[in-house]
Amino acid sequence: MTVTMRRDFIGSMLAGAIATTGGSRLLAQTDNDADWSRLYVPDEVDNAVSEAVDYLVNRQGQNGSIADRQNEVAMTSLAIMAMASVGVQPDRQTDRGKAMTRAMEFVLKPDNQDANGYFGRRDRSQMYGHGIITLMLTEMLGMGIDVDQNVRMHKALEQAIGLILQAQKVKKRSSMQGGWRYAPDSTDSDLSVSIWQLMALRSANNDGMHVPGEAIDQAVSYLVQSSTAQRLPDGRISDAAAGFSYMPGSRSGTFAMTAAGLLAMQVCGRYESPVVTAAAKWLLEHPPRTNERFFFYGIYYYAQAMYQVGDTYADTARRLTSAILLKDQRGDGSWHGYRSEERNIGPIYTTALAVLSLSVRYHYLPIYQR
Repeated sequence: MTVTMRRDFIGSMLAGAIATTGGSRLLAQTDNDADWSRLYVPDEVDNAVSEAVDYLVNRQGQNGSIADRQNEVAMTSLAIMAMASVGVQPDRQTDRGKAMTRAMEFVLKPDNQDANGYFGRRDRSQMYGHGIITLMLTEMLGMGIDVDQNVRMHKALEQAIGLILQAQKVKKRSSMQGGWRYAPDSTDSDLSVSIWQLMALRSANNDGMHVPGEAIDQAVSYLVQSSTAQRLPDGRISDAAAGFSYMPGSRSGTFAMTAAGLLAMQVCGRYESPVVTAAAKWLLEHPPRTNERFFFYGIYYYAQAMYQVGDTYADTARRLTSAILLKDQRGDGSWHGYRSEERNIGPIYTTALAVLSLSVRYHYLPIYQR
């Protein structure tokens, strides 16, 4: 997508967001009133994400990174994506825009990507980080501060996408084929790592980069293997409530993996698949709880995926996501993990995921559009 197309997209989405935002109030518009800032009164979600963005900007290091404990490149990329999801763009005029520009420059340092195109080695984020970084770059492509930054993004992406495609081709047993795991040469797969690679491929395809259709098809086959939906005697898959599991073969789904699997299928355009219907029903029956393992990771996928299902599913997810997150935001604008798995990663990670969860109303990032 070109810079002009992305700006047109954002402009049109702003009008849509203002018209459809949940709790925000609109003042009366007159024919002579073209100042949107006078029409839109921020509500508590708007205020929460604004405070969170300020928190992320204030945590930026001298080198441009936005990270606190580990995985600097991956965490910075997650922070960039969170800020972009609520409309922050690189620029040279505003504090937020300058922070975005510096963060992009940090990620694009040549040393952060090895000769094979791999982002996950230097900051030790492995294929998790590689997928996050690649997805961020595909979403920001065309929105760089200048032509040079966009050219460098495209060059980095060509190698990064190539590595994802090569990693998918590693020979694995049939139930694992089509997915990804921790290392580019892993001989097994898990859903958690795979969804980041898959979203990066879909976003790259949206940018006009070459992504073979069979790569997406193979990934979808792996996703279906990870669904716990019942197989009927005639070979069809039941659409009765059923989740997704971390690896194929499990009979029970988890909140985080079911939300991730649902979004992954939707990103691939499989909206009518019975495993999508089954997962949406499962999530309606198993709402988010803060004592879930990897709660922030899960609610990010949950908020985005249930929005795409629409109707009662979207309304329920919007209400529950806001109710939980707004209640527990800290005074400095951050969120902290409820359990040790996420608490130990640090508040940059949890705050970025909280912002992405609340950003559904804004529709800024193309990857999350139906």
